[in-house]
Amino acid sequence: MTATTHPVHPVLSARRRWTVLAVCCLSMFLVGLDTTIVNVGLPAIGRGLDVDTRGLEWIVDAYTLVLAGLLISSGALADRFGRRRVFRSGLVLFGAASLVCALAPSAGVLVAGRALQGVGASMLSPVALAIVVNAMPDPKERARAIGVWASVFGLSMAAGPVTGGALLAGLDWRALFWINAPVVVAALLLTAVFVPESRAQRPRPLDLPGQVLLTVVLTVVVGVLIEGPRIGWTSPAALAGYAGAVVATAAFVRVESRRREPLMDLSLFGRPVFSGAVVGAVAVFVALSATLLLNTLYLQHTRGWTPLAAGVAALPLAAGATVCAPWSGRMVGRTGPRLPLLLAGGFITAGGLCLVRLTPHTGVLLLLAAYALIGIGFGFANAPITNTAVNGLPPARAGVAGAITSTARQLGSALGIALAGGLVAAAGPAELAQASRPGWLLVAGCGALLFLVAHASQPKETAAVPASP
Repeated sequence: MTATTHPVHPVLSARRRWTVLAVCCLSMFLVGLDTTIVNVGLPAIGRGLDVDTRGLEWIVDAYTLVLAGLLISSGALADRFGRRRVFRSGLVLFGAASLVCALAPSAGVLVAGRALQGVGASMLSPVALAIVVNAMPDPKERARAIGVWASVFGLSMAAGPVTGGALLAGLDWRALFWINAPVVVAALLLTAVFVPESRAQRPRPLDLPGQVLLTVVLTVVVGVLIEGPRIGWTSPAALAGYAGAVVATAAFVRVESRRREPLMDLSLFGRPVFSGAVVGAVAVFVALSATLLLNTLYLQHTRGWTPLAAGVAALPLAAGATVCAPWSGRMVGRTGPRLPLLLAGGFITAGGLCLVRLTPHTGVLLLLAAYALIGIGFGFANAPITNTAVNGLPPARAGVAGAITSTARQLGSALGIALAGGLVAAAGPAELAQASRPGWLLVAGCGALLFLVAHASQPKETAAVPASP
């Protein structure tokens, strides 16, 4: 995402650095809030627009696919034209797209609005993270800041389901998108006052062939996963999709390996530490998005809970993430990423296993305990994954590392929705609990994968560094 970066402004004071972090975190809150509000409102959207489960998957994944595909190019644009300028443009576009969603007369228009939201969001998270990384030159301070950054996602998860449920209790699903307006306005005002402008001295050129091919790969892979249950996994259309994904991936690798400044620097994947961080990002967000979707459909369709009750049930997950994310950031600063990754893997695995025998009458305490375990695991995972990806490389390559990791997160979100939705797409309310059981095995498997990521997370030359007091 960045070439060698030279700050335009002198080193900021501690108070100004943490103020910049707070303002940038507001964008992360906006992106996360929108995800969780929409998730808890999916049944209401389905009833309002007469959309089945497969259509609801597209409403979620239209956002995450576009976001994943454009993250790196948005970072390159920010390096060229100014990070604050692109960040503010993203806020305006996100707000305008939210209005399109709120006024959507059909599912098609809503999907298009969600895709436009993804374009705006692609200008927020990676650009804001680049601003934060450049504002925090000290590695330990940066690790703590990344922990706070990760905890904001937990806060948005806490606010999203409950806020969405409360809105749906008195209004219709369109209020889920109107709520973005005051957050966008506040973020625009604070950015104008507190966030300094910065850009790369030598911005990277845009890689349009790579951008197109990456978008094709992501769309075809997720599209086949969503539509596979409907068209048949061995149908001509599905086979064409498999072939298209393979060809597009091969073309992407070929094009990127031959460009002097590619969209995605594939040589970074030759570093086990970085590759492990990317795999971990995908796994964590597959587990999170699958959990949120299965939880929403199960509680509202099978158990008959109201959206507000379903949102309150997600609070243990959000609380676990919120509490453990900054704790994880401090642990990374003291002892490195391995321990929090091991804890993340253990908690996510335990949470998934709690629900592999889910029934329509599973005890509420078990449900809440499982959600809390997954939330704790998610909280422990984010900081070490982000920190490992960024700090495992020279500073000049930290931006592109962060962008690739952000792309991996969104790819994980899209895959989690597609995989979990495919499992329950054809299930009625009575069969949904049993149909979701493989989904909980998937969540547990993602947690188990983090144990391997933890093993690769600490390079040999830094493994023996003692913990600081």
